[in-house]
Amino acid sequence: MAPLITIKDLGVAFHGVPVVRGVDLALRKGEALGLVGESGSGKSVTWLAALGLLPRNARVSGSVRLDGRELLGAPAAELDRIRGGRVAMIFQDPASALNPVLTIRRQLCEALALHRHLSGDAVKAEARRLLDLVGIPDAARRLSAYPHEFSGGQVQRIMIAMALAGNPDLLIADEPTTALDATIQAQILELLSTIRREMSMAMVLISHDLGVVAENCDRVAVMYAGRIVEEAPANQLFADPVHPYAQGLIGALPPLDGPRRRLTAIPGTVPDSARMPSGCAFAPRCALAEEPCGRMAPTLAPIAEDRAVACVRAEASRRALLGIAAE
Repeated sequence: MAPLITIKDLGVAFHGVPVVRGVDLALRKGEALGLVGESGSGKSVTWLAALGLLPRNARVSGSVRLDGRELLGAPAAELDRIRGGRVAMIFQDPASALNPVLTIRRQLCEALALHRHLSGDAVKAEARRLLDLVGIPDAARRLSAYPHEFSGGQVQRIMIAMALAGNPDLLIADEPTTALDATIQAQILELLSTIRREMSMAMVLISHDLGVVAENCDRVAVMYAGRIVEEAPANQLFADPVHPYAQGLIGALPPLDGPRRRLTAIPGTVPDSARMPSGCAFAPRCALAEEPCGRMAPTLAPIAEDRAVACVRAEASRRALLGIAAE
């Protein structure tokens, strides 16, 4: 199956400082991709850049193709049709994404009129249906309410309803459960999973919560310092991570069964984009780093079918496995 969206060699720089460096990703229709990594890794910026939502001081390079159509540099009118139509995004802070002085009906109907050209009674009925779909009780009456009259979990549900207004092919959920309690988190994730199955919609789930990603994604990309360092099917990544950074993230998770063990922590923090170390960006924090790690920045290379890693050690292992002589 041809990819729905393909990102190749995506780079983003602010005031000449690179923050995303050569990201490659592809997503098929109906697939769920998890994007994980610490704050500052470039997860949200990657997709904001792909949709042309970064400020003017950002310099974006590379290629983003939706069904073969290039989005970077596309006319503003075309991007307006795609954003919210073919591709929708749930932002990290849902409360700030809603206009506090407009009713929910006004905001939902605006999206429906723009992307599905509905009007009159049809647009009001569809707005009510969307609120019912995402589990807002007494939807007909609550359409007249303002954002501050809803709880945090309900605001997140309204944002999902707005994202679904254009019947998108791809939904980008940026930390959709941030600041919600565990019970509401589970409800929101179950809602997203159900909607994705029913609509055959692709989804990108950006999250710090590895458990959330493990349960809801088919494939996972691990991001560090503006690069993808490992990409694999979710079950393979969580069972046998290869990159030392992925190993560190998963090693910090407490096991639900088996003997108790001391959790491992990754020392240090994500490096400042303006002072990136030479070679592998993770080398200063890596317990397995060797002399070559400080000299060369590894590229994302396949190590098995549907699996790739950016690590000098992984590359050496792959070359040995294939009998390729070192250069």
